[in-house]
Amino acid sequence: MTRPRRPARPTRARILEAARRELGRDPDSSLTDIAEAAGVVRRTVYGHFAGRSALVEGLAAEAAEALRDALATAPDPPSDAVTALRRFVLALWPVGDRYRILLRLAPQDLGAARVDEILAPARDMATAIIERGQRQGVFRTAIPPAPLARALEKLLLALLDCVNAGTWSDDGTRSARAALIAVGADASMDPRDELTSGSEAR
Repeated sequence: MTRPRRPARPTRARILEAARRELGRDPDSSLTDIAEAAGVVRRTVYGHFAGRSALVEGLAAEAAEALRDALATAPDPPSDAVTALRRFVLALWPVGDRYRILLRLAPQDLGAARVDEILAPARDMATAIIERGQRQGVFRTAIPPAPLARALEKLLLALLDCVNAGTWSDDGTRSARAALIAVGADASMDPRDELTSGSEAR
C-alpha cells in the first residue's frame, strides 16, 4: 500500500505568499518575479488575479481576515485599561509585521478608503480601551477617545513602516510601550505580557 499524498498547498495561497515575500524584498517586483517565486507561470497568476492591483487587494483581504481573527481570538480584555491596551498592541503586532509591506503599496494599489476599512475593527477596539482608560483616570483626557485612537493608529503604522526601512526592530513590546506613552499612561510600566486572561506583567 502506498501512503496517500498530502494535498498540495492551494495555488492562490502560494501566489499570495510569494507576493508578500517578493514585494517585501522589492516593492517593484513584477508579476513574473512573483510567479517564479511561487513556482508557477505568469499565466497562472493571471488566472487568479487580473493584475498587480488585484494581487495586492488579495494580500489586503488576507491581512484584513488575519486582523479580525487576532481580535476575535484575543482573551477578553481585563478591566485594567493599561493592561488591555498593552495586550491589544501585542496581539495585533504580529499581523501588522507580517503584512507591513502593504504600507508601501497602499497609496498606489489600495487607496486610503480601503486601508481605513481594513483597520476599522482594530480602531473601534482601541477607541473602547482608551475611553475606559480615560474613565479610570490612567489615560490623558485632553483628547477624546476617537481622535486619540486615530493618533495611536498612525503611530503604530509609522513604527511598522520603520521596520520596513530597517530603523526599528520589535516583537511588539517596545511598540506597546510607545502606545502607552502616546495615551498618557505610566511609561515606566513593563509592556511585556503573555496575552492570557489571567497573567499580568510585573
